[in-house]
Amino acid sequence: MFLGDKSSESIQQIVTEAKTYLELQKEYVRLELTEKLTILLSTLILVLILVVLGMVALFYFSFTLAYVLAPKIGGLMVSFGLITLFLILVMLVIYHQRQRLIISPMVNFLAKIFLKDKENGQSITATINNNEPDNGERNNA
Repeated sequence: MFLGDKSSESIQQIVTEAKTYLELQKEYVRLELTEKLTILLSTLILVLILVVLGMVALFYFSFTLAYVLAPKIGGLMVSFGLITLFLILVMLVIYHQRQRLIISPMVNFLAKIFLKDKENGQSITATINNNEPDNGERNNA
């Protein structure tokens, strides 16, 4: 009977420790998620600000270039037309290279934020982006 009381207390202590552990894990996950979302949101805001400022600068630069080119190429309408064609060409190049210029860097950035290896602090994308064949050297560490 004495052994049963100790066993019951041990089980009760294990259950209490398990509840505490789960609460701590829940809090840890919330903190990790908050950290990662903060990094993601701040990066998104920074990129948005840079894109808006870049568009404004491109707008003014294109007007400046149009007025500078107008006397040299035969008029304001022709210079605006050439600048428009150049910008459309740039947009087409960006569209055709979107995988390399936009999608891959975004995937790498998100993977670096959300798929970080806890043991050595390195991103899992390091192994994804590694073009060298795996010869087993990483397993020896």
